[in-house]
Amino acid sequence: MTPQIDPILRAYGCTEAVAAGLPDGALPARVLRHDRSSLAVICADGRRSLPTPVRGPEPTVGDWLAVRPPPGGGWDGARVEAVLPRRSLLRRASADGTGQQALAANVDVVLIVCGADRPLSAGRVQRAATQAWDADADPVLVLTKARAPGAADLDVPRIELEVPGVLVTVTSVLEGMGLAEVRARIRGLTAVLVGESGAGKSTLANALLGRDEEATGSVRERDRKGRHTTSARHLHLLPGDGGVIIDTPGLRSLGLFADADAVDAGFGDIAELALSCRYRDCEHVAEPGCAVRAALDEGRLPEARYESWLRLQREVASAQLRADPSQARRAGKQLARLQRSVAGRKGP
Repeated sequence: MTPQIDPILRAYGCTEAVAAGLPDGALPARVLRHDRSSLAVICADGRRSLPTPVRGPEPTVGDWLAVRPPPGGGWDGARVEAVLPRRSLLRRASADGTGQQALAANVDVVLIVCGADRPLSAGRVQRAATQAWDADADPVLVLTKARAPGAADLDVPRIELEVPGVLVTVTSVLEGMGLAEVRARIRGLTAVLVGESGAGKSTLANALLGRDEEATGSVRERDRKGRHTTSARHLHLLPGDGGVIIDTPGLRSLGLFADADAVDAGFGDIAELALSCRYRDCEHVAEPGCAVRAALDEGRLPEARYESWLRLQREVASAQLRADPSQARRAGKQLARLQRSVAGRKGP
């Protein structure tokens, strides 16, 4: 029998698969915000507050919960019984580098927000895209402030070459430029905004929501850096059939916590070349029959492109080594192999 889904919950992304995963007698709710000891959630009765569970995995914004109502019904005294299985999880390395921090759950699209009024870091975009692919989500680079004073000349074809596999959208909220394209790409889905402080995430979120839901701030003139106007991750319902968006605080660093396959997803050209290497475990340094090395030597693979791939692979191996001591031998060998790749490229 197909579970019946309340229209409110369906608007927030509830599916038959979510409803089917509920224990008997439990009610579904989605996490809108996590405030240390309490959770703001949306349920069929509207917005409610629940205590954070003391057992099991800690919920994060975007999670679906199984909530057990009290014997008399209602929500007073209701408790979180379980975090329902996640179909995706956007994560980064924890501050101490020994584990992971969940950023948002059940995400379909990651909007990587960068201001056109500051230099674009292709490495930062590649890192965020890798995290999106690790979460089985689609990365979209949103360039904001395209008409702002001091905005750099945007060479979109060049940017697309620097971050292949990432859709690029140019926006200017004041003129309404690019907003329809962003809405079309996230319609009916769960999207999360990531980027530095001052990049325009909250301004973009307000424009998509059609209301001033998130506080916005100015940037410093000398370096175009902004203050943290968003203090916590928060899920919002978009108007119409627009889906939901999760705004996040500005991230000064985006420590990579992913697997090697997620890195390769953003470097399909290198992964394809590696299929033609003579040896399956080729290190792409000096082995005979290395297709990657041949492409480098012949100029078919840009050196900067290879170095970006190598840097991300090293970061992934290093994070795995710190986070899981049981995998120390395997991760250590991978890291040592990548270190030899660096030495091999630099020469004696």
